Amino acid sequence: MSEWLSFFQNALPEFLNGALVTLELTLVGVGMGFVLGMLAALGRVYGRPWMRALSVGYIELFRGTPLLVQLFLVYYGLPGIGVTLDRMPSAFLALSLNSGAYQAEYLRGAILAIGEGQMMAGRAIGMSRWKTIFFIILPQALRLAIPAWANEPVSLLKSTAVAFLIAVPDLMTKAKAVASRTYDPIGSYLAVAVVYLVMVFILDYGLKYLEKTTRIPGFAMEEKKA
Repeated sequence: MSEWLSFFQNALPEFLNGALVTLELTLVGVGMGFVLGMLAALGRVYGRPWMRALSVGYIELFRGTPLLVQLFLVYYGLPGIGVTLDRMPSAFLALSLNSGAYQAEYLRGAILAIGEGQMMAGRAIGMSRWKTIFFIILPQALRLAIPAWANEPVSLLKSTAVAFLIAVPDLMTKAKAVASRTYDPIGSYLAVAVVYLVMVFILDYGLKYLEKTTRIPGFAMEEKKA
């Protein structure tokens, strides 16, 4: 045990550098994915037929294929049509597209959970359809979505590990380098598992705090009555 702790301390600076890249991939993926997911959710619920078809196609495509395949298509496939991206932008794009498809379903479910009376009330006081969506429905739906949506950042943080296959210097890439240098793969990957566990715990705690602070008192009961 003492030998492993010494190994962990010596490799910790390198693991922390990789962890920062992993967190960067997660934050950008979740952020860009949220924008894509919101557009897809709104398009699927309120859009014209062609918008609904486009949204459904995007969601089903990226939820129905492995993230690794999507990453390889972005990094190795796009150059075939004249679009060449570096490792980090490729990882950002693949993670964002994948996350956006999942976030779209979380957001769509929350939007549909808001009673139709909200739309009718907004229109009754003279608000346009989209103003009602953005100023009445979405503020409630976003809060309602948080408990289910909170799974996505945690899931994406762990999914960033696939980026090491295109040599992105994330936590898994650092673990592989340490394992190759020290000839101790068990110790290296065990240490990385500990770092991942700590990051997931902190992220999960922050998301639970966000859920608690944004909860609308009595909102769930009102939804049941509606």
